Amino acid sequence: MAERTSSGLLTMMLEPTPAVAMTLPAEVREKLAELELELSEGDITQKGYEKKRGKLLAPYIPQIQGVDPSLQIDNRIQASSQAVLPGSKHNKSRAANTRDERFRSDLHTEAVQAALAKYKERKMPMPSKRRSVLVQSSVEACTPPDTSSASEDEGSLRRQGRLATSTPYQGHSHPAVEHWFNRVIQGSSTSSSASSTSSHPGGRIVTNTSAHAALNANAAATALADLMAHTQLDNHSAPPDVTGLSERSSVHAERSQVASVRGVSRNYNHQTSVMETADGVPVNSRVSNKIQQLLNTLKRPKRPPLREFFVDDFEELLDVQQPDPNQPKPEGQQMSPLEGESLGVVTNWPPSLPAALQRWGTTQPKSPCLTALDNAGKPVYTLTYGKLWTRSQKLAYTLLNKLSSRNEPLLMPGDRVALVFPNNDPVMFMVAFYGCLLAELVPVPIEVPLTRKDAGSQQIGFLLGSCGVTLALTTDACQKGLPKAQTGEVATFKGWPRLLWFVTDGKHVVKPPKDWHPPVREASNDIAYIEYKTSKEGSTMGITVSHSAMLAHCHSLTQACGYTEAETITNVLDFKREAGLWHGVLTSVMNRMHVISIPYSLMKVNPLSWIQKVHTYKARVAVVKSRDMHWSLLAQRDQRDISLGSLRMLVVADGANPWSISSCDAFLNVFQARGLRPEVICPCASSSEAMTVAIRRPPEMGVPPPGKAVLSMGGLSHGVIRVDTEEKLSVLTVQDVGQAMPGAMVCVVRVEGTPYLCQTDEVGEICVSSGSTGVAYYGLPGMTKNVFETVPVTSSGIPISDRPFTRTSLLGFVGPDSLVFIVGKMDGLMVVSGRRHNADDVVATALAVEPMKFVYRGRIAVFSVSVLHDERIVVVAEQRPDASEEDSFQWMSRVLQAIDSIHQVGVYCLALVPANTLPKAPLGGIHISETKQRFLEGALHPCNVLMCPHTCVTNLPKPRQKQPEVGPASMIVGNLVAGKRIAQACGRDVGQLEDNDQFLYIQDVLQWRAQATPDHPLFLVLNAKGTVASTASCLQLHKRAERVAAALMGRLNTGDHVALVYPPGIDLIATFYGCLYAGCVPVTVRPPHPQNLATTLPTVKMIVEVSKSVCILTTQAIMKLLKSKEAAAAVDVKSWPMVLDTDDLPRKKSPQMYKPPTPEMLAYLDFSVSTTGILAGVKMSHAATSALCRSIKLQCELYPSRQIAICLDPYCGLGFALWCLCSVYAGHQSILVPPLELESNASLWLAAVSQYKVRVTFCSYSVMEMCTKGLGSQTEALRLRNVNLSCVRTCMVVAEERPRIALTQSFSKIFKDLGLSPRAVSTTFGCRVNVAICLQPNRLGKLAEQGTAGPDPTTVYVDMRALRHDRVRLVERGSPHSLPLMESGKILPGVKVIIANTETKGPLGDSHLGEVWVSSPHNATGYYTVYGEEALHADHFNTKLSFGDTQTVWARTGYLGFLRRTELTDASGERHDALYVVGSLDETLELRGMRYHPIDIETSVIRSHKSIAECAVFTWTNLLVVVVELEGSEQEALDLVALVTNVVLEEHYLIVGVVVVVDPGVIPINSRGEKQRMHLRDGFLADQLDPIYVAYNM
Repeated sequence: MAERTSSGLLTMMLEPTPAVAMTLPAEVREKLAELELELSEGDITQKGYEKKRGKLLAPYIPQIQGVDPSLQIDNRIQASSQAVLPGSKHNKSRAANTRDERFRSDLHTEAVQAALAKYKERKMPMPSKRRSVLVQSSVEACTPPDTSSASEDEGSLRRQGRLATSTPYQGHSHPAVEHWFNRVIQGSSTSSSASSTSSHPGGRIVTNTSAHAALNANAAATALADLMAHTQLDNHSAPPDVTGLSERSSVHAERSQVASVRGVSRNYNHQTSVMETADGVPVNSRVSNKIQQLLNTLKRPKRPPLREFFVDDFEELLDVQQPDPNQPKPEGQQMSPLEGESLGVVTNWPPSLPAALQRWGTTQPKSPCLTALDNAGKPVYTLTYGKLWTRSQKLAYTLLNKLSSRNEPLLMPGDRVALVFPNNDPVMFMVAFYGCLLAELVPVPIEVPLTRKDAGSQQIGFLLGSCGVTLALTTDACQKGLPKAQTGEVATFKGWPRLLWFVTDGKHVVKPPKDWHPPVREASNDIAYIEYKTSKEGSTMGITVSHSAMLAHCHSLTQACGYTEAETITNVLDFKREAGLWHGVLTSVMNRMHVISIPYSLMKVNPLSWIQKVHTYKARVAVVKSRDMHWSLLAQRDQRDISLGSLRMLVVADGANPWSISSCDAFLNVFQARGLRPEVICPCASSSEAMTVAIRRPPEMGVPPPGKAVLSMGGLSHGVIRVDTEEKLSVLTVQDVGQAMPGAMVCVVRVEGTPYLCQTDEVGEICVSSGSTGVAYYGLPGMTKNVFETVPVTSSGIPISDRPFTRTSLLGFVGPDSLVFIVGKMDGLMVVSGRRHNADDVVATALAVEPMKFVYRGRIAVFSVSVLHDERIVVVAEQRPDASEEDSFQWMSRVLQAIDSIHQVGVYCLALVPANTLPKAPLGGIHISETKQRFLEGALHPCNVLMCPHTCVTNLPKPRQKQPEVGPASMIVGNLVAGKRIAQACGRDVGQLEDNDQFLYIQDVLQWRAQATPDHPLFLVLNAKGTVASTASCLQLHKRAERVAAALMGRLNTGDHVALVYPPGIDLIATFYGCLYAGCVPVTVRPPHPQNLATTLPTVKMIVEVSKSVCILTTQAIMKLLKSKEAAAAVDVKSWPMVLDTDDLPRKKSPQMYKPPTPEMLAYLDFSVSTTGILAGVKMSHAATSALCRSIKLQCELYPSRQIAICLDPYCGLGFALWCLCSVYAGHQSILVPPLELESNASLWLAAVSQYKVRVTFCSYSVMEMCTKGLGSQTEALRLRNVNLSCVRTCMVVAEERPRIALTQSFSKIFKDLGLSPRAVSTTFGCRVNVAICLQPNRLGKLAEQGTAGPDPTTVYVDMRALRHDRVRLVERGSPHSLPLMESGKILPGVKVIIANTETKGPLGDSHLGEVWVSSPHNATGYYTVYGEEALHADHFNTKLSFGDTQTVWARTGYLGFLRRTELTDASGERHDALYVVGSLDETLELRGMRYHPIDIETSVIRSHKSIAECAVFTWTNLLVVVVELEGSEQEALDLVALVTNVVLEEHYLIVGVVVVVDPGVIPINSRGEKQRMHLRDGFLADQLDPIYVAYNM
C-alpha cells in the first residue's frame, strides 16, 4: 500500500494543484488539457508529454513555489483523495489526468477500495526478469520527471517517500510512527474532523484547511523522516525481495528427496541459510525463495469436495460445475412484449430518401445542409441542399455512364460500391452516399486503410470480396495518402479484392445532359446500403438495410426526437455508421436540418469544440458519446462564456453502456451552471442489426421521469435482477435508455437456446420487431435466420407474434414505466463456470484500482478465451513507460483481488503491454478481437504478465486415487479368462556356434584374427574433411595393444581398474585391448572439453574416483590439459592417480598374455550418466561381452566381408560395443565417424555412407538432428556431390529412450530425395542393465521385393489419457489425445523380455503398461556403484516374478513399456512380438495421482509457439516447472507464458506452476541427445540459469 500511494503523492506534486491552476493563464491551461488528451489517447509518449508540459509550466514555477509549504502538502494529500461520500474511509486518488469517465462511478471506486482493504496486502512472489528485458531501470535510478516544479522541501520529502517504499517496513518498536506512516502514505483522508473535502460543480477541490490538518501534514513529514532513521536502507543490492521468508525453523527435516548426485558431490551446508521447502528439500537460492513464497501463498483452488470414491476410468471426467442450489432464480411473471407508440401519419412525407433530397434540393437550394470544420474548429465549407442535389446527380451520372471496361458499363444498378472517406471529410462522403443512392448503387462505407496491416483490415477485405465490390470511391487527398505499390497504384491490402479507385472530386465527374434525370422511386425492399459490423470473434459482417427500412427508421427517429424542419444539430459521431449516419446523414436530410459535423481529429485537439459549436450555432440537438462528455469535463474550466441553453436534446449514443451514467451525471454536475437542463440528456440504445432500439424522449414529449437502478452484480451474473440491499460493494448502477421506438415491438428473450420470453426479473437479450431494422447479414443466410428472423415464444412454446424479431445483441430488461434498461452487450459477455460477466464491468473495476500511475485509462481490453472447456478472463492494459516493475506488479495483484472480490470471478491472465502497442480501433479505443487474436497467437509482446490458473481453473478432473491393488495371481487369472496372453517375448535362439564363437574371451578373438587374417582391415577413422585419419588391420591393432599391455604389466596388478581418457579413435580401441591383455579392467571416459573445463572436467574426475581407477591412460595433449592451470580451477589436480601417455610407447612385447580364470570375471566397466543425472557404472563380465557380440552379429548379419558405418560416441552402452567390440568379434570393417566432427561438417556421415556404399549404419538422435537441421535445405547440393543413400538397408538409431518418431520421420522424408528408403530407418533400445535389448535389422528383404508400400507396420497410436493411468488403449490415428509410438526394434537373439507390474512384480497381459524386465546372457552382472543410491538398485539385476514363472532371474530395466503381438511374421513363421518403450520410470512425473512422461508435455509446449526451440519440464514440490528456450527476440519471452500454460492445461489437464524462459542452449543435453532434466532442475534451484523471465502462476 505504502508503495502505491507515495508515488501518488509524487504525481500530485507534479500536477499544478488547484490553487496553482487558477493562477495559470487560460491559454496555458487549454494547452495542458490538450496535452493530457494526447497522452491518454497514446498520440504522444510519456517522455514527450513531460517535456512539453515542463516547457509550458516553466515560466510559472516561482508562483507555485510561493505557496505556503504546509498548505501545499495538505493540498496534495487532499487532491490525491477526492472525497466520494462524506466520511468514506477509502478515497480514490484522482490526478488531473484521469480519463475515460465512461468507466467511472464513484460508488464503484469506493467499493473497489473497500474490497481491497479486506485483503491484507497479500504478498505475491514477483516474476523475475532479466535486466535487458526491463523497459525501465530500477526505481532508484529514475529521477522523477520535472522536479523543477517542486520546492526544495518537497524534494526531500519525495526522496524519503521513495526510499520508504523500496524497503519493507521494519520498525515495530514505533507504533505511533507506524500509525502516521500508514496514514500519510495511504492517502486515506485523515479523520473526518481534520479535513472534509467536497467536490464542487467546478471540479476544483475546496479544502477546509484547519490548523489541525496542516499540523497533521507536518507531523507526517517528521514522522516519515523519523521512520527513515529506523529503517535499514538497502537500496543498492538486489531488487527488494517480496518473498517474505518465514522465520520459523522447519521441524521435519527428513531429507527424503535429497537429489542424487548429478555430476558433483554436494554439500548443503554453505554459508547461506538453508531453507526447507514443503517436502523437506533443502534449498538455498533466490528463485527457490520465490517459489517457496509461491507455495505459501497459493490459494487452494475453489474446488468442490471430492466424492467418496472415484471410479478410475479412462475417460477423465472434467469437473462439470454443478449449479449452486442457492443461486438466485427469476421469480417474476413472464414479461409481456412492449409496444412503442404508433408511428404518426404525416401527409406530405416524402416517399423515399432520394425524393426528400430532390424536394429540398429544388425548393430550398440555399438552405444549409452540412457544415464541415477543420482541425482549428473553423468552418471550411457549408454544403447546401442545392449543392448536395446537383453534386450527387453528377456523381450518379458519372458512375453509371462514364466508367466502362471493354465497352461494357462497369456498374449496374444494385452493384455494391465501397466508400472510403476520412473522418474529417463529411461533405464528400455525403455527396458520394447520395450519389450512389441516386444511381441505385449500394454504398458500403468502410474505414480508410492507413497501412497494409491495419487491425481488422483483412476482415474488411473479406467483406468487400463477399459483397462483390470492384470499385472504391474516395477523395483526391485520401487517395494520395493511401499506401502505394511500386507501380504507383494503390497497394492491394491483405485479404482485399482487386479494386478500381475512383476519385469523386469535381474534376473527375461530368455534368449530366439536360435530358438525364436520376430515377427517384418510392422506397422499396431493395438494398439501400450496407453497414459493416465486427463481431466478438473479429469477423466482419455486412448488415443490409433496405430503402423502406431506411425511410421507416428516419420516420421513427424524427417522431421520437421531435425533429422539426431546419433545426440545427451538432454531430460528434462517426458519420459512416450507426447513430452518426442515422442522425447526421439520413434523418437530417429527411427534415432539411443543418448538421455541424465535428471530426474526431478536432475533438482530440480541442475537446470542448462540440460545446462551443452548440453555443455558436444555437444548436437544438447534439449527438455525442459519453467519451466526448468526459473529455469536455477535463477542459471546461477555461470557458466562462458558453451556454448550453439552446439544447433541447443531448443524445448520448452509447447510453447502453452501463458505465455511461457516471459521465452523464458528472457532465450535468458541471454544465448545469451553463444552462444545461437535466431533462435534455437522452441516452439511447442501438445496435447495427436493429438500428435504434430505444431512446429517452426530449422533455416536451411529456414522458415519465428517467429511472435509475442499483443492481446486485452477483444477481446479474446469474442473469437475475436484484435490487441490491445488503452488500454495497458489488453493485451496478444503470440508467434507463427511454422507451421503445415508435412502431416497434420489444421483448426480452433467453440468451441461449430457444428464444423463450424472460420473466420480468430476468436479464435477457432484447429483440425488436419493426419496419426499421436491418434486413440480413449480406451473403450469410444461416446467421441471418438466427438473428433477423427470431421467433420469440412463451413458456408454453407459442409464438408471441407472427412478425419476425431481430436480436439486438443488447442484454437488459424492461423496468417500471415501460423503460428499457441495458446491462451489457452480447459482445462483451463472458460466461465463466455458468455465470455471466460483462467485459465493460470488469474494465471499470480494473480502472477503479488507481490506474493512472501505471496504465492508460482508455486502453484496457478485457475478453475471454476458451481453455479446458470453459471461458477464462484475460485483462490486457497498456503500461505507462514510467511505471516501475514493482509498482506495476503491485497494481496487477490488486486488480486481481478487486475483480475477485467484486465479481467473484478469477482472472486467468493479466498482461501489461508497452504504451501504444495495442491495436487501435478506427476512432480511438482498443480493437478487442485483434488484441485477443494476438494474445492467442503469442504476438502481444507484453512487458508484464500474471497468470492465475490455480485460482481460476476449477474444472480439472479429480485427482486419481490409487485403487487397492489387485493381486498378481488374480491378474493372471483375469488375463486368461479374458483370453489375453501373458506379455512376454524372446529373440530367436542363438543357434550353432561358428568358428570364432568358441572363444570365451574377446581378446582371444583379436589374437586369433591377427594370426589368421593379419592384413584384414578392421577400422577406418574419418576426420572432419572426410579423409581417412587412421586405419587399423587385425595385426596392427594387436601389436598396438601388446605395447600398451607391456607398459602396464610392470606398473599395475591384474584386476586394477584403468581409466581410458581418449578422443574417439584407434588409440581408444588399442588401449582397451591392451588392458585386457594385461589383465586390467578398462573404463572408457569421455575426455574433458578444452573450452568447457569447468563443467566437463568434474565429471571425468568423478568417474575416475568412483570407478576406483589406479591409472589414467591418455594422449600427451589431454595429459597436459588434465594438469593445466585451467584444470586446477575446476578440480584438485594433485589428486589424479598415475597418468600415462601412450603416444610414444616403446615397441615391446609383453612377456605373456593374461588369461582370466573364468568367463564370469569382470571384463570392463561401463559408466554413463542417466537422464535423471545419476552416474551409474555397470559391470560387464567376459561371458556377457562375448554373448553381446554374438547377439549383435546374428541380428545384423555381420561378417568379415561387410562394412558398417558408425557415427556414435564410443564411451558407453551400445555405442562402445559397436565401436570397440563388434568389429573384432565379427571381423567386419567399421568406418568410424566421430560425432563431434559433424559440428564442422554436417554432411560427413552421410557422405561417408554413400562413398563406401555402406548397407548398415548406426547413429544417435543428436546426429540425426544435426543432419535434419543442418542439411534439410541442402539435399540438392548433396545430390550434385553424388551423395546417394540408396545403398542403405538399415540405419539404426542407438538410444535409451522412447523412439522419437517425429525426428526419424522427418529424417526419412528429407533424405528420401537422396535415395534413402523410407523403411531403412529403425530404432534400437538398450539401458543400463542390458545395453542391447532390441535392434531392428532391416526387414527390407522380402517385403521390399513384394513392393508393399504404406505406413511402417510397427507404429501404433495409444490414448495419452489412458497412459497416465498406466493403461494402454489403442486408438485410430488422428483421434484426440492420441500419441504415436514406434516399436523399439526387434528383440535380440537370446534375449527374453516380460512386462511386470511395477508394484506387485506380477506378470502383465498383452498390451498392458508395466516395467520392461529382461533376461539374457549379455545382461550386465550388476552396478559397480551407483553413486549415492546403492540400496535402491540392489534388485535391479536379479529379480524374480512374484507369480507364474518364479524361477527365471530377470533384470529390471527401469523403463515402462508394453508388448503387442503384431500381424507380421518373422523368418521362423512365428508372429512377431513388438516391444514399445514408453519412457523411463525415473523420469516420470507423479502429478494429481497420475503418471506423466515429460516428453509428452514438452512436445505439446514446443508445438505451442514458433519461437520455442526446446523445452524441458520437471517437478518441484508438486509444482510443474516448464523451462522453454526462446529462439527469437526477448520481447517475445512473455508471450510464451500464457501459451505454455494454455496448452498444458488443454492437453494434459495440468496447471503449470512456473514458466522459465531461457536462451537457446541452456537446457543441458548429453552425448546421446537426451535432455538432462535433473541438471536443469538443480540449475534452476541454484538460480544459475540466467533466465530471461520467470513467471510464477498463481
